[in-house]
Amino acid sequence: MKGGCENKAFLLLIIPLAIMCTYFLISSPNNFQFLFFSNCHPNEVSDADLPDFRLLIGILTVPNNYKRRNLLRMAYDLQRPFPRAQVDMRFVFCNLTSDEQREFIGMEILAYNDIIILNCKENMNDGKTYTYFSSLPQMFEGEDKRYDYVMKTDDDTYLRFNNFLESLRGKPKEDMYWGSGMPMLDQENPPFMTGPGYILSWDLVEWIATSDIPRNEPVGPEDIYTGMWLNKAGKGINRYNVGPRIYNFNGTEAKDFLPDTIAVHMLKNDFMWAVTLKHFNVTGAIKPSILYHF
Repeated sequence: MKGGCENKAFLLLIIPLAIMCTYFLISSPNNFQFLFFSNCHPNEVSDADLPDFRLLIGILTVPNNYKRRNLLRMAYDLQRPFPRAQVDMRFVFCNLTSDEQREFIGMEILAYNDIIILNCKENMNDGKTYTYFSSLPQMFEGEDKRYDYVMKTDDDTYLRFNNFLESLRGKPKEDMYWGSGMPMLDQENPPFMTGPGYILSWDLVEWIATSDIPRNEPVGPEDIYTGMWLNKAGKGINRYNVGPRIYNFNGTEAKDFLPDTIAVHMLKNDFMWAVTLKHFNVTGAIKPSILYHF
């Protein structure tokens, strides 16, 4: 008699549990599997979860350009997420020279962690770009996820990331040199890429850090000299010229912008930035609110 009562109690307990499990298995099979089996099988990362490439963008600027850095942070954050690409952006300048810079930029590092400070005297064509490229391998030594590509660009350049990243997809990850060649020069194999923004594969950055060619000729027009280093060594065989899709600010009309723009350069003041951002409808997603009006 006692055994019969225990059997009934067991059935009263197990039947509702079985019904509940069956319900969850039918209605949410994926959740059911996760809850019950996630501890039994380690999570596996599929190829679909891995980025197509990893890109470091170095935006060369100067310490006192606080306003421009904040503008670029907003302009680029509004274009995230970047599909199938790991993109890290860093503002790059030379040694800090005042207590104000050390304090304010220290706050930026704490808030954003997006700054690289090189050991050099601030300059444009007196070796800063060489110092930038040649310092990176040591900076990222031992990192599990090495970058595939490294970009040099300026704080007066606005990147349109959808077009930009698509232009990199499927490109070789070795001996690769990407950018915009001078229009009057060889377009199939440009001798150098112009300064608004160009990209080297990581192996070329490692080469710059160890080769005597760039070490002995670090000073000069930085974009021309980068191409010259590669040409002397027979490197940068895989060259990709995106030509007119990177261009200087040319006016306020719609015709002054290309629909497949990768980057607009020479945005030297707030007016030029505002015209460019308006053309690309950067604030178009703002919803009506009682809190503001435009």
